[in-house]
Amino acid sequence: MKCKASSAVLVIRVGDAFCKSCFKEYFVHKFRAMLGKTRLIFPGEQVLLALSGGPTSSAMLCQVQEGLSREAPKKLRFSPGIVHIDEGAVCGRSLEERQQTLLQLEHIFQASGFPYHIVFLEEVFQLPTSMLNSVSCSPASHGENYKEAVDGFLQKQRETLVGAEQEPTVVTQLDVTHSEDQIQAKLAQFGISSEENSRNNLSETSISRKWQFTSAQTEAVKELFSSIKTLTAKEELLQTLRHHLLLYTARIKGYTKIMMGDSCTRLAVKLLTNISLGRGASLAIDTGFSDNRYGDVVIVRPMREYSSKEIAFYNKLFDVPNVFTPALDTKASDKASIHRLTESFVNKLQTDFPSTVSTVYRTSEKLNTACSDLNFGLEQPEKCLLCLCAMNNKIEEASAFQATLISENLSLKRLPECAPEVTEQCGNDGMDKCCGMQSEAVCYSTSCGNLLALLCYSCRLTIKDMVSLDLLPQYVLSEAERRKRRAQVREQIKEFLLAPEKDVADS
Repeated sequence: MKCKASSAVLVIRVGDAFCKSCFKEYFVHKFRAMLGKTRLIFPGEQVLLALSGGPTSSAMLCQVQEGLSREAPKKLRFSPGIVHIDEGAVCGRSLEERQQTLLQLEHIFQASGFPYHIVFLEEVFQLPTSMLNSVSCSPASHGENYKEAVDGFLQKQRETLVGAEQEPTVVTQLDVTHSEDQIQAKLAQFGISSEENSRNNLSETSISRKWQFTSAQTEAVKELFSSIKTLTAKEELLQTLRHHLLLYTARIKGYTKIMMGDSCTRLAVKLLTNISLGRGASLAIDTGFSDNRYGDVVIVRPMREYSSKEIAFYNKLFDVPNVFTPALDTKASDKASIHRLTESFVNKLQTDFPSTVSTVYRTSEKLNTACSDLNFGLEQPEKCLLCLCAMNNKIEEASAFQATLISENLSLKRLPECAPEVTEQCGNDGMDKCCGMQSEAVCYSTSCGNLLALLCYSCRLTIKDMVSLDLLPQYVLSEAERRKRRAQVREQIKEFLLAPEKDVADS
């Protein structure tokens, strides 16, 4: 033990015994050190905490609360907000059950004193097409380094305090006006009207008064996920839609960072799962501390240094409130999906070999993307329609991906007399199966092929498990159609386009 005074109350690893006070100091220091050494969150920045109500996200909320308290020796200097996404429609929960869970979560959110936003999964059918547009954002967008930003923030605070003593009402009015101007500029950038933003503000005032979605949207969500054949594809699609809702909420509310409660154990499982799902090219941003694929909004994972054991001990010793919410894979068997199988494998291996999680996690720290900075000033790489990760369009002839595509094309060849009659638009013949097929096969229509061409390898596997693509939210289908038309126009005028700067320099 560190203090050598109190008796130990827990042992995290062999030789790491802690008393209650030492363990709290250790836990708090690890959170502050993670934010301090990365220096990605600048003073005064708006940060959105994504809370599910589980142990990890609840512990993250507790750390932010303590970091912003007056007694903290090194106070956090950002402005937090809370967002919770209700996924009860996917899990088959009734409105009464969802209401009870949300009331418990509201009690926790209100006790924190932070502004909170509750979003429902049904709202994906209301998202605008512009949501899938990635915004270019230079790493030096602040125009100064971290130290200069801290000094400027402290100087501004001192000036605000002095001005507040003289004219408090005027200072408050100026701050509010500046914040509103920034939010309106962000809304205009993505083509969102102020009236639509007002409706979104009304949707989060009180859950108990009115549900902000229709029964038709709930049925649409159920029909969408019931059309997917495997639990693995369901979990992948749910994660994609969840990220879209988080990104949309952050943009319309003026947040520039999103904090996710991913622990070390969860990231170790995610690393192996993503490799199995063919997401090896995006491992660095899927498991790293920061994820900048969206440009204007960055996802950070400050809990990635904590194991699930440490989080469980902290919540138990210091009575951190959390709410259990059934997930899509609750009560599922270990072999129900790749996610469940990988999690079971890692946990069982961790029981016999305690360094398993840390070894896998440390491996993820060494990963990096070849174009992590996105080569600002040059042409932006094409991105996947769903996960928005950069796609590698330069497929080598001897690559594994090329071999997979050739094998897939050969397996799709059918005899002329056995091939079904394909309509121009998928699913418009009124039959249950895609393109009127008698079996739950992959769609062979031209529109489906165009959609697959806009996806990365992993998202292609998810879409191929769907019976019909018409059940996808409209903003996804509209963006796919827009990209298709843009590619056609580009093909028509390619002879008149100037070569990229990089190619000109090489020539």
